[in-house]
Amino acid sequence: MITIQDAIISRKSVRSFTKKQVSNKIIKKILEISSQAPSGSNTQPWNVHVLTGKALKKFTSQAKKEFMSNSENLSLERLNYMKKYREPYISRRRKVGWDLYQILNIKKGDFKKTKNFHAKNYEFFGAPVGLIFSIEKDLGWMSWLDYGMFIQNICLLARNYGLHTCPQAAWGLIYKKVNVLLNLNKNYTVHCGLAIGYENKRSKINTLKTDREKLDNFCKFNYYL
Repeated sequence: MITIQDAIISRKSVRSFTKKQVSNKIIKKILEISSQAPSGSNTQPWNVHVLTGKALKKFTSQAKKEFMSNSENLSLERLNYMKKYREPYISRRRKVGWDLYQILNIKKGDFKKTKNFHAKNYEFFGAPVGLIFSIEKDLGWMSWLDYGMFIQNICLLARNYGLHTCPQAAWGLIYKKVNVLLNLNKNYTVHCGLAIGYENKRSKINTLKTDREKLDNFCKFNYYL
């Protein structure tokens, strides 16, 4: 068992997993404990779809096909981050993007390699467990914030079991297909996905280290005498 501090520090987005299976007992325990996340008025807006084995293989096969054959026509149902990136966000985004592509040896303008890499999102990067999170459309932005705390709990608890994760906003791009594949009620839509499994430590892609801003750059202490 590791400390909360160690779990936070060691958590990272892993994009290559081993084939070692994760027991349903562990996944259930992680989700049960994660559901202790705070939510406004205890609304608990999360809904989780766990995919493993043959169901995972069938699901990812159709999801990847949707992306590869129809990527030019896909659009988000909701704005993920920003319509047009500006500073300081654009510099941070570019930095991690090019650091990742350098590891993968993807040159600027190589759209084929870029697309093939993006397609791995729809295979959960080879993880043995894929989670899709859905949410009711009429829930407000605070419920989406609550959902984030639930997902963070999953990421940290996974470390307690020697597992790693990769939260994936990419699933929102093919929300229409996923809604059909999971037979979601019309008032539900895809929030995001998450890959979970054991890290492939031999893969270079997992050596990516992301920069973090210094405390003084994002925090101001207000003192009252």
